[in-house]
Amino acid sequence: MRSPTLPWLDDRENRPIATQIAARTARQIATGDIEPGALLREVDVAEEHGASRTPAREAMLQLETWGLVRLLPKKGAQVTTPSAREREELLSVRAMLEGHAVSRIAPDETRRSSLVEALAPVLAAQEAATDRPADFAVHDYAFHLTLASHDDNRVVEEVLRSLGPRLFRLTHLAVLSPTADLPALHREHVELTDTVARGDVAGFREMIEGHLRTGHDAYSVVSE
Repeated sequence: MRSPTLPWLDDRENRPIATQIAARTARQIATGDIEPGALLREVDVAEEHGASRTPAREAMLQLETWGLVRLLPKKGAQVTTPSAREREELLSVRAMLEGHAVSRIAPDETRRSSLVEALAPVLAAQEAATDRPADFAVHDYAFHLTLASHDDNRVVEEVLRSLGPRLFRLTHLAVLSPTADLPALHREHVELTDTVARGDVAGFREMIEGHLRTGHDAYSVVSE
């Protein structure tokens, strides 16, 4: 699975300890193991990971860059709470990036076929995980990531890398919502893939907007 935007899936060796701490903590936040509003203290984070306070401090700075915490002077870092505005803005950016990528890829039959081929194993993994929401969330995220990043635009990948943890947190919230219909989400992904295969850019843009809107209306976030 191609996932350059999720730090906890980066399996490169010899990563700095601060990077490892940030990645592990980001995953705990994104999956809800660390709840919104929780206060993270340097000393506690350092102790949990068997590290000194310096890499723990660096890790919290990285978590702030990803938008997962808000630093509080002399207190630590407070886990952010997803808001309605943040959800709307993040999903708008996701739709734009995916629509733009498809618009560039669709006119070229070879590139279009390459994207459809790349989506096939993700769709298969999703279908097999419709009774396992946590696993489905990973494959759901991978589906949208594949769409947005298949154009091989390095600037887009930088944007996705920065937004990845927050986008995955929204995906996890949507998929694990009690009212989420995972088979229906999978069917919509199949339909989106079909529009790509046909080279139907307008149809894809219209469908992705509706897909993201309805898929993320099932869970509550704070209003601003």
